[in-house]
Amino acid sequence: MNVAVLAFAVSVPLTTVSAASAASDPAPVPGSAEDVRLRLPRPTGPHVVGRSTLHLVDPARKDPWAPGASARELMLSMYYPALPGPGARAGYATSEEARLFLKDRDLDGVVSAKTLSATRTNARVDARPLPGRRPLVVLSPGFSVSRYTLTGLAEELASRGHVVAAVDHAYESVGTEFPGGRMLTCLACAKTKTKEDFRRATVGRGRDVSFVLDRLTGHRPAWRHAHLIDRRRIGIAGHSLGGATAASAMARDIRMRAGVNMDGSFADPVPDGGLGGRPLLMLGDETSRPGGEDETWDRTWRRLDGWRRWLTVAGSQHFTFCDVPVLSEQLGLPQSGPRPGLAGTRSDKIVRDYVGAFFDLHLWRVPRPLLDGPSRDNPEVRFHNP
Repeated sequence: MNVAVLAFAVSVPLTTVSAASAASDPAPVPGSAEDVRLRLPRPTGPHVVGRSTLHLVDPARKDPWAPGASARELMLSMYYPALPGPGARAGYATSEEARLFLKDRDLDGVVSAKTLSATRTNARVDARPLPGRRPLVVLSPGFSVSRYTLTGLAEELASRGHVVAAVDHAYESVGTEFPGGRMLTCLACAKTKTKEDFRRATVGRGRDVSFVLDRLTGHRPAWRHAHLIDRRRIGIAGHSLGGATAASAMARDIRMRAGVNMDGSFADPVPDGGLGGRPLLMLGDETSRPGGEDETWDRTWRRLDGWRRWLTVAGSQHFTFCDVPVLSEQLGLPQSGPRPGLAGTRSDKIVRDYVGAFFDLHLWRVPRPLLDGPSRDNPEVRFHNP
């Protein structure tokens, strides 16, 4: 997805409700939205999943979006393999986070904040961790949306044995709750319009990620279960601007050994010399094909100097690569566009399978033939090697 399209996507409904319905009366939802119990698909890995929340403050950096802020702040959801046992199920989003998200996407009155915030997850709050050293995967969400939109993928990776740090970058979502009940809104949205704006935002996020690694793997780490993390096996993945962040962060921080860009324009170009032989998976919608509307994908492909894959998913859209489609499907929200898109449950499975296989291969060294070429079981997924 190119930068112009990304800027447009920030201002339109994130689900598949049509522009016409969003501009007039809310689209009808079959039945009552209050009666719908949303739930994320169960992870496929062998492990129970725990989740804890972490607030990080970088006193060495001023926030680029809020001149009055004294330091750069981040919120993290830490997912990890856990021991079986009782415990409260982790929440999806706060009611206010959900309300601001739905309002921004012209879905207030169509879906209630209560319904979205009550989405059933699969992680237990502060569950006891399963012993052992494990790879770390950092997740960065799309521009204007919160880390909770990647909850399904985070739970999937943790169930497969990874520690996962899902990051909220302050003032870059329409609403993220910080300690003290502070709701930080998207100051960046009004300030990020041009290619250079998005490049700076991408580089800034990369610095956020490096700070996260400092605080999770350095001296006196901020997370009480940091001993689980194997510092030699760190990966990063993201959606949209978060995907651009994955490549940018890898180019500037050698600690990240493998990365995935899910449908993000490479706003900060990969260096001419590549990424030092480190692997990158490019997973995009149909417009991200070779010679498509985003020339940064073609340019990046030519520069990569290690293991690389370029995959596109037929029937997908920009927000295929997060929780939105599977939840929209459960709500019965209508699809837009001239052709039916990929079903939410199907898109969810494709993302989990391919991203999971990538990190299994490159952080666990477990062979995954799924990444070797086209699969009869996944006819929507196209491999490109221009």
